[in-house]
Amino acid sequence: MSDKTPVDFWFDPLCPWAWMTSRWVLEVEKVRDIEVRWHVMSLAVLNEDKLDELPEEYRELLETKAWGPVRVVIAAQQEHGPEVLGDFYTALGTRIHNQAEGPGKETVAAALKDVGLPESLLEHWDGTRYEPELRASHKEGIDKVGQDVGTPVIAVPGPDGEQIAFFGPVVTPAPQGEEAGRLWDGTLAVASVPGFYEIKRTRTKGPDFSNL
Repeated sequence: MSDKTPVDFWFDPLCPWAWMTSRWVLEVEKVRDIEVRWHVMSLAVLNEDKLDELPEEYRELLETKAWGPVRVVIAAQQEHGPEVLGDFYTALGTRIHNQAEGPGKETVAAALKDVGLPESLLEHWDGTRYEPELRASHKEGIDKVGQDVGTPVIAVPGPDGEQIAFFGPVVTPAPQGEEAGRLWDGTLAVASVPGFYEIKRTRTKGPDFSNL
């Protein structure tokens, strides 16, 4: 058993903001006594009942590109254990976001090869065998924060031992070293206040992958 504080992190490999936050949390892991545990959630599931309300470009992305990668990720978890998720997510995110290869089938196949997972997992690209598990994992994460947010979701033990959970933080570029630790400390301090709901400011640029 680890003495480190468990940090549960829900991600969709398609989301660039979740990717940035995940790289920050891995930096935090170097400077704070935490251990990240990865979980799958799905932007396709989150938005399936409100596609008509979304901009056409985002709707098309969810309908045509969001299901395949996350189905392969949940299949990898189910068939090879949750311990493969961290490395697989890193391989996927590096290719999809940092290297701008996109979330296509060839990219996912290459990421599987990067981490030594079998290419046969691609059989789940269009399949629904693990859809109940995908939806259950998604529900576990989103139920902690509510339906009005997206990915990532982070949950940690609070001062009383009960989990506290929050969406984000959305941050770019991902802080490094002790700066990452300070942001973590502040995020936990804010999230632990029962009446606190939101900090937000207008985003002026997209995610910056240059330091990843």
